[in-house]
Amino acid sequence: MSLLGIQGERETGMDVREGNSMAVQSIANVVKSSLGPQGLDKMLVDETGEVVITNDGATILKLLSIEHPAAKILGDLAQIQDKEVGDGTTSVVILAAELLKRATQLIKNKVHPTTVISGYRLALKEAIKHIKDDLVIKIDSKDTELLRRVAETSLSSKLIGPESKFFSEIVVNAITNVKTMVGNTPKYSVKNVNILKTHGKSVTESRLIDGYAIESTRGGMGMPLTIKNAKIALLDMNLAKFRMPPGVHVMVDDPNKLEDVRQREMDVTKERCRKIIEAGANVIVCSKGIDDLALKYFVEAKCIAIRRCDKADMKRLAAATGAKILITFESKEGKEEEGEEIFNKDCLGEAKEVSEEAINDYNYVFFKQCKNQRAQTILLRGANYLMLDETERSIHDALCAVKRVLESNTLVIGGGCVEVNTSLYLENFARSLGSREQMAINEYAEALNVIPKQLAINAAKDATDLLTKLRYVHGRYLQATTHNEDTEKLKNTGLDLLNGKIRNNYKAGVFEPAISKVKSLKFATEAAITILRIDDLIRIEPEKQKNGPK
Repeated sequence: MSLLGIQGERETGMDVREGNSMAVQSIANVVKSSLGPQGLDKMLVDETGEVVITNDGATILKLLSIEHPAAKILGDLAQIQDKEVGDGTTSVVILAAELLKRATQLIKNKVHPTTVISGYRLALKEAIKHIKDDLVIKIDSKDTELLRRVAETSLSSKLIGPESKFFSEIVVNAITNVKTMVGNTPKYSVKNVNILKTHGKSVTESRLIDGYAIESTRGGMGMPLTIKNAKIALLDMNLAKFRMPPGVHVMVDDPNKLEDVRQREMDVTKERCRKIIEAGANVIVCSKGIDDLALKYFVEAKCIAIRRCDKADMKRLAAATGAKILITFESKEGKEEEGEEIFNKDCLGEAKEVSEEAINDYNYVFFKQCKNQRAQTILLRGANYLMLDETERSIHDALCAVKRVLESNTLVIGGGCVEVNTSLYLENFARSLGSREQMAINEYAEALNVIPKQLAINAAKDATDLLTKLRYVHGRYLQATTHNEDTEKLKNTGLDLLNGKIRNNYKAGVFEPAISKVKSLKFATEAAITILRIDDLIRIEPEKQKNGPK
C-alpha cells in the first residue's frame, strides 16, 4: 500500500517519462521499416491463425495487442490520421515517437516539461504557417494528370506499386465521378465508391464499373438478367407467408375455418407482392427472406428480386437511387381498422439499368446510372485473398488522398522535401528567439528529419549522404534574398529512392495532399505533448473478492 493509502504501485518523474518513451519507440520500430516506396510488409497472425499481410501503419497498429497505456495513444493516433486523411499513417507514428524521444532527452538535461511543450506548440504553429505560405501548390481540380500523380505517389509504397499507373487511372476516374455539390462546395464521398474483390486472374484485369454493385444474385432463375429503366423497391422486412405475431391466437369454433385462415395468410403475401408490382417496381431488394410463394409472383411479373441483401449496401443504394427503405407497408387512410395496406410509389428509386453478371465463381448485381448520385464500383482481381485485401486498403488510401486534393485544391512535393525545408526554416526561426523555447524548437526541427532519413534507410541508401545533400539545396533556397525561377526549383528538391540521389520531385511527379502533411504535424505534436504531460503513473491493484458466508 502506498503512502496515499492506495492499493497499487506508483511511479513518478523520469522513470515514468523514460518508460513511456521506450514503449512508444518500440511501437514506432514495428512500423518504421514499412515507410516509403521501398518499405517492407508485415505479416500478422491472430490467435485463430488468420493471416494479414500489410504495410499500412493504421492496419498494423489496429491488429497489434498493445498493453502499455502510453503506446495505445500511438495506436489511436494512426486511426485518427486514417480517418481524417486516409494516408500518412506510418509517418505520423514515426514522427510522434521521434518528438517524444527528443523531448525526453531535453527533460533529462534539466529543461522543464512546460518549456518543452510551449516550444513544441510554437514550432508547430510556425511549421504550419511556413508550409501554407511557401510550400503549398495551388492546382486546378480539372488537371487529371496531377491527380493521377497524387494517386501514383500514394500507391507507390504499396503492394501494387508496380501497377500504380494502371490503378491511378481507376482511382481518379472513380472519385471524380462521385462528385456532389453541397451549396457551392464540391464534395467527393469515398463511401460512394464500392470495392468488390474476386480472386482469380491478374490485378491488371481489375476494372471500374459506372454504377453500384452488390455481391448477390436473382432470387429465381426465371427472372430476367437485365432490366432497363429500373424502378427499385428497398424492403427491410420478410416477404414470406404471413404469420401471426408471437402471442396472438386465432380462436375458431368451426374446424373448416382453419383452412380459410391458412388461405388468408397466403393471400396477405400475394396482395403485398401485387401492390409492389402495381406501384411500378420491377427490382425488389430485400434485406430478409423472400419465400417461393412471393418469388413466383415476381417471376410472373418479370421482375428481379434480390433477397438477404446487406443493410450497409441497402443504405448506399437508397442514397444513390433515391429509394426509401421500408420496414412495413403503409395503412390506407380511413381504413386502419380494416388493415388495408398500400405501397407508395414515391418510395421507389430509379436506375438506368439493373443487371446480373457472373464473374469467376460469384454473381454480382449492378445498378448503373442511379438517379440521385453517381455511384462507382471498383472490381478487384488477384491471385489470393491476402493480396486482394491489401489491394483494397491501398486503393482506399489513394481514393482518400485524391479526395483531399480535390476538396482543398492544394498539394505539396513529396520525397522528404517538405520535412527538410520546414526543418531548416525552424532552425533559422529558433535562432531568432532569446527564450528557453529555442532548445525545444531546435529539437522539433531535428525530429522532422527522421522521415527522409527513414525513407533512405528503407531504400538501402546512404541516409546521411542524401540528407546532407538535401539540406544543402534547401538551405540555399532559404538563404536566397530574391526568388526567381532557378531558386524556386531548389525548394522542389526531394529524394529519388530508386537511384539513390536527389532530384526535382515536381518534374518527377511526386505529390502528396497538403492536408496530409499539416494534419500529420498536428496529430504527432499533440500526441507527443499528451504523453509529455504525464509525470505520474498509478497502477491500481484489482480489488480482492471477499469470501462469502460459509
